[in-house]
Amino acid sequence: MVILQNSGTPIYQQIAEQIKADIVNGRIKENEYLPSIRGLAKDLKISVITTMKAYDELAEEGYVTAVQGKGYIVNPQDTEMMREQHLRRIEDGLTDAIKAARLAGIGGEELKNMLDILLDEQ
Repeated sequence: MVILQNSGTPIYQQIAEQIKADIVNGRIKENEYLPSIRGLAKDLKISVITTMKAYDELAEEGYVTAVQGKGYIVNPQDTEMMREQHLRRIEDGLTDAIKAARLAGIGGEELKNMLDILLDEQ
């Protein structure tokens, strides 16, 4: 797991997003336990509260369930529903990018070129 201190995204959100991606992509399987809150906090050298906030967010969104005395377990996932949620988030992000580009006077071709460059970097 990679945590960027100066990314502008809160650390708990970075953790939650990376765990979500691991669940969606099958790197963390259903019925598998996440690392303990204290263990992950120690590994990442962050506070237990930050880790707990990330896990609570995952639970609120239905990715995991807290099991008393055992930790957080990954719920069975409806991959089609999750894909739709991600597509909506992508559409929202792209819509925001288009609006920002229009405000900056950037045309469609230039915006597409920017996207191509960003995709190549990944």
